[in-house]
Amino acid sequence: MTTPRRSDATRAAILEAAREHFAGEGYERATIRAIARDAGIDPSMVMRYFGNKEGLFAAASDFELELPELGSLPARHVGAALVTHFLDRWERDDVLTGLLRVGVTNAAGTERMQEIFAEQLGPITRGVCPDPAEAPRRAALVASQILGMALARYVLRLPPAVEMTREEVAAWLGPTVQRYLTAERP
Repeated sequence: MTTPRRSDATRAAILEAAREHFAGEGYERATIRAIARDAGIDPSMVMRYFGNKEGLFAAASDFELELPELGSLPARHVGAALVTHFLDRWERDDVLTGLLRVGVTNAAGTERMQEIFAEQLGPITRGVCPDPAEAPRRAALVASQILGMALARYVLRLPPAVEMTREEVAAWLGPTVQRYLTAERP
């Protein structure tokens, strides 16, 4: 077993501090100086490892949605399973909420959200929709529902969205997401 090198620990500390700042303050207000301070290093080290703020953001937002395997589920349960999964992700990880905030206010954040969408949600959609050629459109519809609820519940904190139980959210959104994934094209 090898002992992690000091540079690995420094990089990890920078990324941890960056995730906290980007999630809590957004891209524009997060500063290299504050991130470096929280990581316990000189700001020049952040630049050495990541080049610039955008490079740091890209590394800090390397995010895995941890989408569930849906192949074993009956097709009629996929929508509710996805909604429940995303509620779990948002409630246990502020980085995803931070990424959503940055995604709507900053070009680098928008680009990162688009990459996550294409790389992670796209394949899930292709696997369950009746016509794989329609998968990108259907994935965009699914994202509109899930991201819309995330924005209302976790970013804007609209009281009716926050007050709903997870079961209520899944009951409302699940059938809509299900329709987007598996229904015949209108």
